Amino acid sequence: MVPRASFDVGHAVEVVRPICEDVRDRGEVAVLDHTERFDGVRPASVRVPGEAVQRALAALDEAVVAGLREAISRARAVHRAQVPPGHRTQVTPGGSVTQRWVPVGRVGLYVPGGIAVYPSSVVMNVVPAQEAGVGQVAVTSPAQRDNPPGFEGLPHPTILAACALLGVDEVYCAGGSQAVAMFAHGVRDAAGAWVCEPVDVITGPGNIYVVAAKRLLRGLVGIDAEAGPTEILVLADDSADPAHVASDLISQAEHDTLAASVLVTDSAALAEAVEAELTRQVATTKHVERVSTALAGEQSAIVLVDDLDSAVAVADAYAAEHLEIHTREASEVAARVRNAGAIFVGTHAPVSLGDYCAGSNHVLPTAGSAVHTSGLTVYAFLRAVQVIEYDADALAEVAPHVLALSAAEDLPAHGDAVRVRLS
Repeated sequence: MVPRASFDVGHAVEVVRPICEDVRDRGEVAVLDHTERFDGVRPASVRVPGEAVQRALAALDEAVVAGLREAISRARAVHRAQVPPGHRTQVTPGGSVTQRWVPVGRVGLYVPGGIAVYPSSVVMNVVPAQEAGVGQVAVTSPAQRDNPPGFEGLPHPTILAACALLGVDEVYCAGGSQAVAMFAHGVRDAAGAWVCEPVDVITGPGNIYVVAAKRLLRGLVGIDAEAGPTEILVLADDSADPAHVASDLISQAEHDTLAASVLVTDSAALAEAVEAELTRQVATTKHVERVSTALAGEQSAIVLVDDLDSAVAVADAYAAEHLEIHTREASEVAARVRNAGAIFVGTHAPVSLGDYCAGSNHVLPTAGSAVHTSGLTVYAFLRAVQVIEYDADALAEVAPHVLALSAAEDLPAHGDAVRVRLS
Protein backbone atom coordinates (compact mmCIF):
# COMPACT_ATOMS: atom_id res chain seq x y z
CA MET A 1 0.00 0.00 0.00
CA VAL A 2 3.06 2.28 0.14
CA PRO A 3 4.07 2.89 -3.50
CA ARG A 4 7.57 3.68 -4.68
CA ALA A 5 8.37 6.86 -6.58
CA SER A 6 7.73 6.70 -10.32
CA PHE A 7 10.94 5.42 -11.96
CA ASP A 8 10.38 4.00 -15.48
CA VAL A 9 13.71 2.41 -16.37
CA GLY A 10 12.22 0.65 -19.40
CA HIS A 11 11.33 3.97 -21.03
CA ALA A 12 14.71 5.44 -20.10
CA VAL A 13 16.51 2.53 -21.82
CA GLU A 14 15.14 3.70 -25.16
CA VAL A 15 16.22 7.25 -24.39
CA VAL A 16 19.83 6.24 -23.66
CA ARG A 17 20.16 3.61 -26.40
CA PRO A 18 21.20 6.07 -29.15
CA ILE A 19 23.59 7.81 -26.75
CA CYS A 20 25.33 4.53 -25.87
CA GLU A 21 25.52 3.54 -29.53
CA ASP A 22 26.99 6.95 -30.39
CA VAL A 23 29.71 6.51 -27.75
CA ARG A 24 30.42 3.03 -29.09
CA ASP A 25 30.79 4.37 -32.63
CA ARG A 26 32.47 7.77 -32.16
CA GLY A 27 34.46 7.29 -28.96
CA GLU A 28 35.76 10.22 -26.92
CA VAL A 29 34.25 12.88 -29.18
CA ALA A 30 30.78 11.47 -28.53
CA VAL A 31 31.34 11.47 -24.76
CA LEU A 32 32.47 15.11 -24.92
CA ASP A 33 29.54 16.08 -27.14
CA HIS A 34 27.00 14.58 -24.75
CA THR A 35 28.79 16.06 -21.73
CA GLU A 36 28.49 19.50 -23.32
CA ARG A 37 24.82 18.85 -24.11
CA PHE A 38 23.77 17.62 -20.67
CA ASP A 39 26.26 19.25 -18.27
CA GLY A 40 26.84 22.53 -20.09
CA VAL A 41 30.61 22.21 -20.15
CA ARG A 42 33.11 20.64 -22.56
CA PRO A 43 36.32 19.32 -20.98
CA ALA A 44 39.49 19.23 -23.06
CA SER A 45 39.55 15.46 -22.60
CA VAL A 46 37.49 12.89 -20.71
CA ARG A 47 40.63 11.88 -18.77
CA VAL A 48 41.32 14.06 -15.74
CA PRO A 49 44.98 15.14 -15.56
CA GLY A 50 46.83 13.43 -12.73
CA GLU A 51 48.14 16.73 -11.38
CA ALA A 52 44.56 17.98 -10.95
CA VAL A 53 43.76 14.94 -8.79
CA GLN A 54 46.74 15.64 -6.52
CA ARG A 55 46.09 19.38 -6.47
CA ALA A 56 42.54 18.74 -5.27
CA LEU A 57 43.84 16.77 -2.30
CA ALA A 58 46.35 19.47 -1.40
CA ALA A 59 43.56 22.08 -1.35
CA LEU A 60 41.04 20.02 0.63
CA ASP A 61 40.00 21.12 4.13
CA GLU A 62 41.94 19.16 6.76
CA ALA A 63 38.78 18.15 8.62
CA VAL A 64 37.34 16.63 5.44
CA VAL A 65 40.63 14.83 4.78
CA ALA A 66 40.54 13.40 8.30
CA GLY A 67 36.92 12.30 7.83
CA LEU A 68 37.71 10.58 4.54
CA ARG A 69 40.75 8.84 6.03
CA GLU A 70 38.62 7.48 8.87
CA ALA A 71 35.91 6.36 6.46
CA ILE A 72 38.51 4.59 4.32
CA SER A 73 40.11 2.89 7.32
CA ARG A 74 36.82 1.54 8.66
CA ALA A 75 35.60 0.46 5.22
CA ARG A 76 38.87 -1.38 4.60
CA ALA A 77 38.55 -3.31 7.85
CA VAL A 78 35.02 -4.48 7.00
CA HIS A 79 35.61 -5.26 3.33
CA ARG A 80 38.93 -7.01 3.90
CA ALA A 81 37.12 -9.41 6.24
CA GLN A 82 34.65 -10.21 3.44
CA VAL A 83 37.27 -11.73 1.12
CA PRO A 84 36.48 -15.46 1.06
CA PRO A 85 39.19 -18.11 1.28
CA GLY A 86 39.50 -20.70 -1.44
CA HIS A 87 38.86 -24.31 -0.50
CA ARG A 88 39.70 -27.76 -1.85
CA THR A 89 37.37 -30.76 -1.48
CA GLN A 90 38.76 -34.26 -1.78
CA VAL A 91 35.79 -35.95 -3.46
CA THR A 92 37.49 -39.35 -3.77
CA PRO A 93 41.07 -40.63 -3.60
CA GLY A 94 42.74 -39.05 -6.61
CA GLY A 95 39.81 -36.73 -7.36
CA SER A 96 39.32 -33.20 -6.04
CA VAL A 97 37.49 -29.97 -6.77
CA THR A 98 39.05 -26.67 -5.73
CA GLN A 99 37.21 -23.36 -5.68
CA ARG A 100 39.38 -20.28 -5.89
CA TRP A 101 38.29 -16.66 -5.98
CA VAL A 102 39.74 -14.53 -8.78
CA PRO A 103 39.26 -10.74 -9.04
CA VAL A 104 38.12 -9.23 -12.32
CA GLY A 105 40.87 -7.42 -14.17
CA ARG A 106 39.44 -3.94 -14.60
CA VAL A 107 36.49 -2.04 -13.11
CA GLY A 108 34.72 1.25 -13.80
CA LEU A 109 33.23 2.98 -10.78
CA TYR A 110 30.53 5.62 -11.16
CA VAL A 111 30.27 8.45 -8.62
CA PRO A 112 27.20 10.74 -8.85
CA GLY A 113 27.62 14.48 -9.03
CA GLY A 114 24.25 16.09 -9.62
CA ILE A 115 22.22 17.48 -6.73
CA ALA A 116 24.98 16.75 -4.20
CA VAL A 117 28.67 15.82 -4.12
CA TYR A 118 29.52 12.30 -2.96
CA PRO A 119 33.19 11.71 -2.08
CA SER A 120 31.82 9.04 0.26
CA SER A 121 30.67 7.11 -2.82
CA VAL A 122 34.27 7.10 -4.06
CA VAL A 123 35.21 5.32 -0.83
CA MET A 124 32.28 2.89 -1.01
CA ASN A 125 33.10 1.81 -4.57
CA VAL A 126 36.88 1.89 -4.57
CA VAL A 127 37.60 0.15 -1.25
CA PRO A 128 35.81 -3.16 -1.98
CA ALA A 129 37.36 -3.26 -5.46
CA GLN A 130 40.83 -2.75 -4.02
CA GLU A 131 40.30 -5.25 -1.21
CA ALA A 132 39.07 -7.81 -3.75
CA GLY A 133 42.42 -7.42 -5.53
CA VAL A 134 41.26 -5.70 -8.75
CA GLY A 135 44.31 -4.62 -10.72
CA GLN A 136 42.88 -1.62 -12.59
CA VAL A 137 40.39 0.75 -10.94
CA ALA A 138 38.92 3.68 -12.88
CA VAL A 139 36.51 6.30 -11.51
CA THR A 140 34.20 8.63 -13.40
CA SER A 141 32.03 11.50 -12.17
CA PRO A 142 30.13 14.24 -14.04
CA ALA A 143 31.96 17.34 -15.21
CA GLN A 144 30.97 20.43 -13.22
CA ARG A 145 30.45 23.94 -14.58
CA ASP A 146 30.72 25.78 -11.26
CA ASN A 147 33.93 24.34 -9.82
CA PRO A 148 36.57 26.58 -8.23
CA PRO A 149 39.14 28.17 -10.59
CA GLY A 150 41.53 25.59 -11.95
CA PHE A 151 38.96 22.79 -11.85
CA GLU A 152 36.57 24.01 -14.55
CA GLY A 153 35.00 21.16 -16.49
CA LEU A 154 36.33 18.51 -14.10
CA PRO A 155 34.53 16.43 -11.46
CA HIS A 156 34.09 18.18 -8.12
CA PRO A 157 37.48 18.68 -6.42
CA THR A 158 36.35 16.81 -3.30
CA ILE A 159 35.70 13.73 -5.44
CA LEU A 160 39.13 14.11 -7.03
CA ALA A 161 40.69 14.44 -3.59
CA ALA A 162 39.01 11.23 -2.41
CA CYS A 163 40.46 9.45 -5.45
CA ALA A 164 43.92 10.75 -4.54
CA LEU A 165 43.59 9.50 -0.96
CA LEU A 166 42.72 6.04 -2.31
CA GLY A 167 45.58 5.99 -4.79
CA VAL A 168 43.30 6.11 -7.84
CA ASP A 169 44.86 8.14 -10.63
CA GLU A 170 42.65 6.97 -13.51
CA VAL A 171 39.76 9.42 -13.26
CA TYR A 172 37.33 10.61 -15.93
CA CYS A 173 35.01 13.62 -16.20
CA ALA A 174 31.88 12.05 -17.64
CA GLY A 175 28.45 11.36 -16.21
CA GLY A 176 25.11 9.90 -17.20
CA SER A 177 24.63 7.18 -19.78
CA GLN A 178 27.61 8.35 -21.81
CA ALA A 179 29.90 7.51 -18.88
CA VAL A 180 28.47 4.01 -18.55
CA ALA A 181 28.87 3.47 -22.30
CA MET A 182 32.44 4.77 -22.10
CA PHE A 183 33.31 2.12 -19.53
CA ALA A 184 31.42 -0.66 -21.32
CA HIS A 185 32.73 -0.09 -24.85
CA GLY A 186 35.91 1.83 -24.14
CA VAL A 187 36.62 5.03 -26.07
CA ARG A 188 39.42 6.08 -28.40
CA ASP A 189 40.60 9.55 -29.38
CA ALA A 190 40.51 10.98 -32.90
CA ALA A 191 43.82 9.25 -33.70
CA GLY A 192 42.46 5.85 -32.67
CA ALA A 193 44.42 5.53 -29.42
CA TRP A 194 42.66 4.30 -26.28
CA VAL A 195 41.60 7.07 -23.93
CA CYS A 196 39.63 4.69 -21.71
CA GLU A 197 39.84 0.94 -22.22
CA PRO A 198 36.75 -1.24 -21.66
CA VAL A 199 36.11 -2.56 -18.15
CA ASP A 200 34.80 -5.88 -16.90
CA VAL A 201 32.43 -4.59 -14.20
CA ILE A 202 30.65 -1.26 -13.60
CA THR A 203 29.38 -0.33 -10.14
CA GLY A 204 27.95 2.73 -8.44
CA PRO A 205 24.63 4.56 -8.10
CA GLY A 206 23.31 7.24 -10.42
CA ASN A 207 20.18 8.79 -11.88
CA ILE A 208 17.62 6.96 -13.99
CA TYR A 209 19.71 7.34 -17.15
CA VAL A 210 22.74 5.77 -15.48
CA VAL A 211 20.51 2.91 -14.32
CA ALA A 212 19.04 2.52 -17.81
CA ALA A 213 22.47 2.40 -19.43
CA LYS A 214 23.60 -0.25 -16.95
CA ARG A 215 20.52 -2.33 -17.79
CA LEU A 216 21.11 -1.87 -21.54
CA LEU A 217 24.78 -2.85 -21.40
CA ARG A 218 24.53 -5.61 -18.82
CA GLY A 219 25.98 -8.74 -20.37
CA LEU A 220 28.65 -6.80 -22.23
CA VAL A 221 29.82 -5.86 -18.74
CA GLY A 222 28.89 -6.98 -15.25
CA ILE A 223 27.01 -4.53 -13.03
CA ASP A 224 26.28 -4.34 -9.32
CA ALA A 225 22.57 -3.44 -9.36
CA GLU A 226 19.99 -1.02 -10.72
CA ALA A 227 19.75 1.64 -8.04
CA GLY A 228 16.57 3.70 -7.84
CA PRO A 229 15.73 6.66 -5.59
CA THR A 230 17.00 6.30 -2.03
CA GLU A 231 14.68 5.16 0.77
CA ILE A 232 14.48 4.65 4.51
CA LEU A 233 12.00 2.68 6.58
CA VAL A 234 12.00 3.31 10.31
CA LEU A 235 10.39 0.55 12.39
CA ALA A 236 9.53 1.96 15.80
CA ASP A 237 7.47 1.34 18.93
CA ASP A 238 6.43 3.74 21.69
CA SER A 239 9.93 3.69 23.19
CA ALA A 240 11.36 5.56 20.19
CA ASP A 241 12.49 9.18 20.41
CA PRO A 242 10.31 11.15 17.95
CA ALA A 243 13.04 13.73 17.40
CA HIS A 244 15.50 11.02 16.36
CA VAL A 245 12.97 9.35 14.05
CA ALA A 246 12.00 12.64 12.39
CA SER A 247 15.60 13.67 11.84
CA ASP A 248 16.38 10.36 10.14
CA LEU A 249 13.35 10.61 7.86
CA ILE A 250 14.48 14.11 6.89
CA SER A 251 18.07 13.00 6.29
CA GLN A 252 16.95 10.64 3.52
CA ALA A 253 14.46 13.12 2.07
CA GLU A 254 17.40 15.51 1.71
CA HIS A 255 18.86 13.37 -1.10
CA ASP A 256 16.19 13.80 -3.74
CA THR A 257 12.58 14.85 -4.26
CA LEU A 258 11.88 11.20 -5.15
CA ALA A 259 13.44 9.88 -1.92
CA ALA A 260 11.15 7.73 0.23
CA SER A 261 10.84 8.23 3.98
CA VAL A 262 8.54 5.70 5.68
CA LEU A 263 7.72 5.21 9.37
CA VAL A 264 6.06 1.97 10.48
CA THR A 265 4.85 1.93 14.07
CA ASP A 266 2.26 0.35 16.34
CA SER A 267 2.03 3.53 18.42
CA ALA A 268 -0.46 6.20 17.38
CA ALA A 269 1.08 8.53 19.97
CA LEU A 270 4.53 8.15 18.38
CA ALA A 271 3.10 8.74 14.91
CA GLU A 272 1.56 12.02 16.07
CA ALA A 273 4.74 13.08 17.86
CA VAL A 274 6.86 12.35 14.78
CA GLU A 275 4.49 14.40 12.61
CA ALA A 276 4.91 17.32 14.99
CA GLU A 277 8.70 16.92 14.97
CA LEU A 278 8.77 16.80 11.19
CA THR A 279 6.90 20.09 11.01
CA ARG A 280 9.36 21.66 13.44
CA GLN A 281 12.57 20.24 11.97
CA VAL A 282 11.74 20.64 8.29
CA ALA A 283 11.23 24.35 8.82
CA THR A 284 14.85 24.74 9.93
CA THR A 285 16.62 22.37 7.55
CA LYS A 286 18.75 23.82 4.72
CA HIS A 287 17.11 22.03 1.78
CA VAL A 288 13.57 22.65 2.95
CA GLU A 289 11.97 22.62 -0.51
CA ARG A 290 13.58 19.35 -1.56
CA VAL A 291 12.79 17.70 1.78
CA SER A 292 9.19 18.92 1.83
CA THR A 293 8.57 17.61 -1.69
CA ALA A 294 9.98 14.18 -0.84
CA LEU A 295 8.01 13.89 2.41
CA ALA A 296 4.80 14.95 0.65
CA GLY A 297 5.29 12.47 -2.20
CA GLU A 298 3.31 9.27 -2.58
CA GLN A 299 6.47 7.30 -1.75
CA SER A 300 6.63 8.66 1.84
CA ALA A 301 4.18 7.71 4.58
CA ILE A 302 3.50 6.95 8.22
CA VAL A 303 2.08 3.43 8.49
CA LEU A 304 0.17 2.53 11.65
CA VAL A 305 0.01 -1.22 12.38
CA ASP A 306 -1.62 -3.33 15.08
CA ASP A 307 1.52 -4.75 16.68
CA LEU A 308 5.23 -5.37 16.31
CA ASP A 309 4.71 -8.60 14.36
CA SER A 310 2.74 -6.65 11.78
CA ALA A 311 5.46 -4.01 11.66
CA VAL A 312 8.08 -6.66 10.89
CA ALA A 313 5.83 -8.10 8.18
CA VAL A 314 5.48 -4.66 6.58
CA ALA A 315 9.26 -4.14 6.72
CA ASP A 316 9.85 -7.50 5.03
CA ALA A 317 7.29 -6.78 2.33
CA TYR A 318 8.73 -3.32 1.65
CA ALA A 319 12.37 -4.55 1.63
CA ALA A 320 13.88 -1.14 2.30
CA GLU A 321 17.28 0.04 1.16
CA HIS A 322 17.87 1.37 4.70
CA LEU A 323 15.97 -0.07 7.67
CA GLU A 324 16.24 1.48 11.13
CA ILE A 325 14.99 -0.32 14.24
CA HIS A 326 13.88 1.97 17.10
CA THR A 327 12.25 -0.49 19.50
CA ARG A 328 12.81 -2.23 22.79
CA GLU A 329 15.15 -5.21 22.28
CA ALA A 330 16.12 -3.72 18.92
CA SER A 331 18.71 -6.41 18.15
CA GLU A 332 16.12 -9.16 18.54
CA VAL A 333 13.68 -7.32 16.29
CA ALA A 334 16.40 -6.75 13.69
CA ALA A 335 17.20 -10.48 13.66
CA ARG A 336 13.60 -11.22 12.63
CA VAL A 337 13.81 -9.09 9.46
CA ARG A 338 14.82 -10.93 6.28
CA ASN A 339 14.59 -8.26 3.60
CA ALA A 340 16.65 -5.06 3.81
CA GLY A 341 19.74 -3.61 2.18
CA ALA A 342 21.23 -2.61 5.53
CA ILE A 343 19.74 -2.69 9.03
CA PHE A 344 20.63 0.00 11.57
CA VAL A 345 19.95 -1.19 15.10
CA GLY A 346 19.00 1.15 17.92
CA THR A 347 18.78 4.88 18.32
CA HIS A 348 22.56 5.42 18.10
CA ALA A 349 23.01 3.86 14.64
CA PRO A 350 21.42 6.31 12.18
CA VAL A 351 21.66 5.78 8.42
CA SER A 352 23.95 8.79 8.12
CA LEU A 353 26.54 6.86 10.14
CA GLY A 354 26.42 4.15 7.49
CA ASP A 355 26.67 6.76 4.74
CA TYR A 356 30.12 7.73 5.95
CA CYS A 357 31.93 6.03 8.79
CA ALA A 358 30.24 2.85 10.07
CA GLY A 359 32.52 0.69 7.91
CA SER A 360 29.53 -0.75 6.05
CA ASN A 361 28.81 0.03 2.39
CA HIS A 362 26.19 2.58 1.39
CA VAL A 363 25.70 1.26 -2.17
CA LEU A 364 22.53 -0.72 -1.45
CA PRO A 365 19.55 -2.29 -3.27
CA THR A 366 16.47 -0.11 -3.69
CA ALA A 367 12.86 -0.40 -4.92
CA GLY A 368 12.25 -3.70 -3.15
CA SER A 369 15.19 -5.47 -4.79
CA ALA A 370 16.61 -6.25 -1.35
CA VAL A 371 14.51 -9.44 -1.50
CA HIS A 372 17.05 -10.82 -3.99
CA THR A 373 20.03 -8.46 -4.15
CA SER A 374 22.77 -7.49 -1.69
CA GLY A 375 24.59 -4.24 -1.14
CA LEU A 376 28.00 -3.70 -2.70
CA THR A 377 30.69 -6.02 -1.32
CA VAL A 378 33.96 -7.52 -2.52
CA TYR A 379 31.90 -10.27 -4.17
CA ALA A 380 30.89 -7.82 -6.93
CA PHE A 381 34.52 -7.86 -8.04
CA LEU A 382 35.31 -11.56 -7.56
CA ARG A 383 34.62 -14.68 -9.64
CA ALA A 384 34.56 -18.21 -8.30
CA VAL A 385 36.63 -20.52 -10.50
CA GLN A 386 36.38 -24.29 -10.00
CA VAL A 387 39.46 -26.43 -10.64
CA ILE A 388 38.83 -30.16 -11.19
CA GLU A 389 41.65 -32.68 -10.81
CA TYR A 390 41.11 -36.45 -11.29
CA ASP A 391 43.72 -39.16 -11.87
CA ALA A 392 43.17 -42.35 -13.91
CA ASP A 393 41.97 -44.47 -11.00
CA ALA A 394 39.51 -41.82 -9.83
CA LEU A 395 38.07 -41.47 -13.33
CA ALA A 396 37.76 -45.26 -13.73
CA GLU A 397 35.91 -45.51 -10.43
CA VAL A 398 33.19 -43.06 -11.43
CA ALA A 399 33.09 -43.91 -15.15
CA PRO A 400 30.06 -46.28 -14.97
CA HIS A 401 27.96 -43.49 -13.51
CA VAL A 402 29.07 -40.99 -16.16
CA LEU A 403 28.29 -43.53 -18.90
CA ALA A 404 24.84 -44.23 -17.46
CA LEU A 405 23.94 -40.57 -17.18
CA SER A 406 25.24 -39.64 -20.64
CA ALA A 407 23.19 -42.46 -22.13
CA ALA A 408 20.10 -41.32 -20.21
CA GLU A 409 20.52 -37.85 -21.74
CA ASP A 410 21.16 -39.31 -25.21
CA LEU A 411 24.59 -37.71 -25.35
CA PRO A 412 26.73 -40.74 -26.25
CA ALA A 413 29.77 -38.67 -27.21
CA HIS A 414 29.94 -37.51 -23.61
CA GLY A 415 30.27 -41.12 -22.56
CA ASP A 416 32.78 -41.84 -25.32
CA ALA A 417 35.03 -39.04 -24.02
CA VAL A 418 35.33 -41.05 -20.79
CA ARG A 419 35.36 -44.51 -22.41
CA VAL A 420 38.31 -43.68 -24.65
CA ARG A 421 40.39 -42.94 -21.55
CA LEU A 422 39.53 -46.26 -19.90
CA SER A 423 41.18 -48.30 -22.67
